[in-house]
Amino acid sequence: MTKRVLVLPGDGIGPEIVAEAVKVLDHLAGEGLDVELDEGLIGGAAYDAAGSPLPESTLAMAREADAVLLGAVGGPKWEPLDIAVRPEKGLLGLRAGLGLFSNLRPAILYPQLASASSLRPEIVSGLDIMIVRELTGGIYFGQPRGIRTLENGERQGFNTLVYAEHEIERIVRSACEIAMKRGKRLCSVDKANVLECTELWREVATRVVKSEYPQIELSHMYVDNAAMQLVKWPKQFDVMVTTNMFGDILSDAAAMLTGSIGMLPSASLNEKGQGMYEPIHGSAPDIAGKGIANPLATILSVAMMLRYSLNEAGMADRIEKAVVAVLDKGLRTPDIMSEGMTEVNCEGMGDALVAAL
Repeated sequence: MTKRVLVLPGDGIGPEIVAEAVKVLDHLAGEGLDVELDEGLIGGAAYDAAGSPLPESTLAMAREADAVLLGAVGGPKWEPLDIAVRPEKGLLGLRAGLGLFSNLRPAILYPQLASASSLRPEIVSGLDIMIVRELTGGIYFGQPRGIRTLENGERQGFNTLVYAEHEIERIVRSACEIAMKRGKRLCSVDKANVLECTELWREVATRVVKSEYPQIELSHMYVDNAAMQLVKWPKQFDVMVTTNMFGDILSDAAAMLTGSIGMLPSASLNEKGQGMYEPIHGSAPDIAGKGIANPLATILSVAMMLRYSLNEAGMADRIEKAVVAVLDKGLRTPDIMSEGMTEVNCEGMGDALVAAL
């Protein structure tokens, strides 16, 4: 059955890196991948063309697609706009419109790039962690929230950390499904010793894994210890699952273990397995149009898309092996360039990936 992918190049370096990812998809289509690509507008490009960072036509196409491949949104050109129509609102609207509650943030360090990490190579070489972050609940969305004035005249800020059982169940199931495709080890991160909300989180996580995924080895860790362990011994982790705020913090910390943000993909999934796939590095307006952006994070996002939404794990493996092959040849874009390597531009890296495939 033909799978439909909506391609949203977006702003900044988005069109450049997405073009190379599409080149990879086109190559795989020639080898039997049954996929059709549509293209739409989002972010600043959408605002310029249609007066909205998320046109209704884009959202409609996204809902009909099996997966969405996103480049990046935003840039200084649109910063003077009212916050309601800034490019980032398009991204948030797409997440809400598709119900994307499960955010997948891998932290992968290829051995060829181990020297780029701030940690010793023996600590991080071969690192491969998947952090699953709950994306639509928790303290970022909990009510009540705001800033109020107390009777003594002092102002007080307040937010509410809240999770219902069904929200915990679905994110834990999402993490378990991913763990089943990896090493079948899951670490649930909470602060159950002081936060009742995450005490419930731990209870529900234990129940879901024990009753539905008995093959998975489940462990629990307090978030402060998890942050320390990511720096001390990161390769102990396979899949981590945690709340919105904890995941926001831990995934950024894990990303920097790899030394280059230009190498990291991400995914956001809904309950149907439909997903949005994007690099984590943003629109990089300072290098947009120069042809020097690193397309590998976007191409690796395609690999995640094939694995998690299109059920094409074999082709996902091929892309990941092709990335290794290209790095083994010493090809580097400027952001990962080091002495003795061969520098290539964005298009050159995409061509090298296709050749490796």
